[in-house]
Amino acid sequence: MSTHLDPAALADADFVRDALAAMPSVIDFLPAGSEADFLPINTDANWASGAAKRAFDLVIAVPLLLLLAPFLALLALLVRIDSRGPVLFRQERCGICGKRFAILKFRTMTVLENGRDVVQARAGDPRVTRAGRWLRRYSLDELPQLLNVLAGDMSLVGPRPHARAHDAFYAERIRDYGHRRSVKPGITGWAQVNGHRGPTPTLEIMSRRVDFDLWYARHASFALDLAILLRTPLELLRARNAF
Repeated sequence: MSTHLDPAALADADFVRDALAAMPSVIDFLPAGSEADFLPINTDANWASGAAKRAFDLVIAVPLLLLLAPFLALLALLVRIDSRGPVLFRQERCGICGKRFAILKFRTMTVLENGRDVVQARAGDPRVTRAGRWLRRYSLDELPQLLNVLAGDMSLVGPRPHARAHDAFYAERIRDYGHRRSVKPGITGWAQVNGHRGPTPTLEIMSRRVDFDLWYARHASFALDLAILLRTPLELLRARNAF
């Protein structure tokens, strides 16, 4: 067998290698200041950040929105007549690689906190409206986030995004906290179906939740996402730590 290499082929190979080397890295495309938050730690990167997961989100979210449209309108009316204020609550949060977006929820409180001071709801919280108490118990206030999924800021499954004030607080106190943002945030997640839902009054409770988020970031797959979605309705009916 001849081992002669065509000089033209070698030249083409050198051109391709040089072109790839000249391309900017993935980090160059991230929002300014977010490099420290990016860590491609997932063992199935093609699923965690690829087109298949995006297609999976849309295949479920679009029909679900159409099916739930009358119910969502009814919930919106309930919020409107129960207390004064907007139907939807918007709060800036951080998504994948620190990208900021406005998360959508049905308003469940008499306050609209979105800054340095964001106080978590707790049992018997006087800020929670009558309708809001019921909506929060079964996480119905989160349903407008299907629109965030359509917009591409969130996925159906992923670590729950926290208020930016809480991100700043916990990032200084919990190791690898920022690695949660190596995947898109989700409406539901591995932590939530394992009972880690609701307020986090102690650092230990939040650290445990973050452990579940990081495990998901490393192991996300189609099978895991499907299992989480199937377990979510049962967890909502149990209403653990829902205030």
